[in-house]
Amino acid sequence: MRHPNSDQHAATSPVMPMKTAPPTDDITGVILAGGKARRMGGADKGLITLQDKPMIDYIITGLQPQVGKLVINANRNPERYSAYGLPVIADMLGDYFGPLVGMATGMHATDKPYIVTVPCDSPFIPDMLVETLYRALHDQQADISVAHDGTRMQPVFALLRCELLPSLLAYLEAGGRKIDTWYSQHHTALADFSDSPDTFMNLNTPEDKRVLESRVAG
Repeated sequence: MRHPNSDQHAATSPVMPMKTAPPTDDITGVILAGGKARRMGGADKGLITLQDKPMIDYIITGLQPQVGKLVINANRNPERYSAYGLPVIADMLGDYFGPLVGMATGMHATDKPYIVTVPCDSPFIPDMLVETLYRALHDQQADISVAHDGTRMQPVFALLRCELLPSLLAYLEAGGRKIDTWYSQHHTALADFSDSPDTFMNLNTPEDKRVLESRVAG
C-alpha cells in the first residue's frame, strides 16, 4: 500500500551524487548477523569460512575504515563474535524478526546521528560504500540512503538517520517487517552502485559459497 504522502517520500531514481565527504566520526557501522540462515541449514553465515577466513573478517576489514564505530548485531555465538574486539548486540525485541530489528538495535545502541548497515554474508565491501551512500543522502536531503545495483534496490546496504528510531519501533511493534514498506514512509534516496556489482554477491546456498570462494581466490 502506498504511503499517503508517497509523492514526497517515494524513492527517487538512482543518481550519481556530487562530491561530499561523509562525517565518518558521526557514523556507526552495523554488521547484520542476526538471521537464522534457513537456506544454509541454519548455519551462522557470518562465521562460514571463505579461504580459511570467517565471512565476518572480510566485512570488518572493508567497513571499519569507513566508520567511526563498528558493532556486530548477532543473536548467536556472541563469544566468537566478541573475539573481534567489537561490541556485539543482540536484537532488542522479537524472535528473529529480520533486518529491520537489527537496524533498530543499531540505532538504539549508538550515540551517533547515523548508522550504516551491511549484511554479514556479502564479503566484497567497496571502499567507497559509505561515501556513496552519504552523498546520495546529503544531496537529496533524505532520511535514508539505500544502495541500488542498477536493476533493483539492495535494502540492507543502507545509511539511516538515527532520529528515525521511534518511527521504526512503532512500525515493528505494529507488526511490520518489510523493509521497503517502512522505507516508503520516509524520504529515501537511491545511491548508484551499478558500477560495483560484486558488492552485492552474497551467501544463500552451497553453490553461492563455491562462487564466493572462487572470487576471493581469484
